[in-house]
Amino acid sequence: MIATELQDILFGTPVPIRGRVNLGVLSKTEVNVVVHGHEPVLSEMIVLAARDKELLELAKAKGAGGINIAGICCTANEILLRHGIPVAGNFLQQEMAITTGAVDVMVVDVQCVMASLREVCKCYHTELITTSPKARMENVRFIPFSEEAALTAAKEIVRVAVMNFPNRRKVEIPREQVDLIAGFSHEAITYMLGGRFRGSYRPLNENIINGRIKGVAGVVGCNNPKVKHDSAHVELVKELIANDILVVQTGCTAIACAKCGLLRPESAAQFAGPGLAEVCEAVGMPPVLHSGSCVDNSRILIALSEMVRMGNLGKDISDLPVAGAAPEWMSEKAVAIGQYFVASGVFTVFGVGLPVAGSAKFSRLLTEDYEQVFGGRWAVEPDPARMAALIIDHIRKKREKLGISKAKERVLYDMEMRRELAI
Repeated sequence: MIATELQDILFGTPVPIRGRVNLGVLSKTEVNVVVHGHEPVLSEMIVLAARDKELLELAKAKGAGGINIAGICCTANEILLRHGIPVAGNFLQQEMAITTGAVDVMVVDVQCVMASLREVCKCYHTELITTSPKARMENVRFIPFSEEAALTAAKEIVRVAVMNFPNRRKVEIPREQVDLIAGFSHEAITYMLGGRFRGSYRPLNENIINGRIKGVAGVVGCNNPKVKHDSAHVELVKELIANDILVVQTGCTAIACAKCGLLRPESAAQFAGPGLAEVCEAVGMPPVLHSGSCVDNSRILIALSEMVRMGNLGKDISDLPVAGAAPEWMSEKAVAIGQYFVASGVFTVFGVGLPVAGSAKFSRLLTEDYEQVFGGRWAVEPDPARMAALIIDHIRKKREKLGISKAKERVLYDMEMRRELAI
């Protein structure tokens, strides 16, 4: 949470912005620099370096039409949300990006970086560059990155890419790319729901109470090679929004759903239930909200806290008709984030499995006893349809406990009824 707040102070709080996603965002005529990892200072500086006049002139001298930045994984989400920089793909597409033959430099820092990248790059002209002393690779170019000399290092990285452009061999870039809208930070959602002068979560709370929206689910996390690429994310999210549950996403799952058009208001509405679709159309947002990278999940908790503060939906996060899910988690940080949500009072479901099944006592602690302590608990369900059923059932029970399980009938107020409200 502290890191996300500091990033917003340094680089700006995200607001809704248009972008593009999938391998088709790579350019055949421009220098392609792919940023991959989790440290936003690095990606921010590379975006700035790519606009340097001297480097742009050098690119033209090498026969390129310009410099194109694209992202993989969570640095992709950081620069997408703040600059609209296109996303080449999520975790399991990092090798695929290189095999297009169009990536002149892939620059990595820490986390979610496949050890195989070095060997894949040997088969193509792609230069792999590491920047973190914690994640150096043998026989791979290392350009140390520090806050004190950030722009200098970024320019060196971009220069390497420009000089490598003439060394391309066969280039085969898939055509597929999809438009999306991202940048739904807590502040942006507040503004969209209420406007500049009366921004508030009250419209969300009221539509949950009247039943147009049944609840909210945070669907987050990684890709996992044990699952067909993106399938668990997409199947789960489609089922949730079809049942009038608003979905908020971060990380690789947001990229997965973006590739299927679920982050476009004009195309995603067809998958949403009638109540959710009506609210989203009125507000002008999709039923699936992209709010950041995988380490920006605190934005979701801030939104839940605001829902509690607005009133009429209980006195604690654990009272809300909400849930969390990580259908294809694979990184250890996902478990830490999941525990953060459980300890905050959120029912949290993980797919693929948790490495605790060998202990019946510990499993019972996580999936049952925790609820008495925190108000939230863990659940494990690898099947996305069953995972959706668990979440829908949990939200239904929370609505019953709040006394809002039955939809309120719409009433057309006449003048006499309006006068009574004014008294």
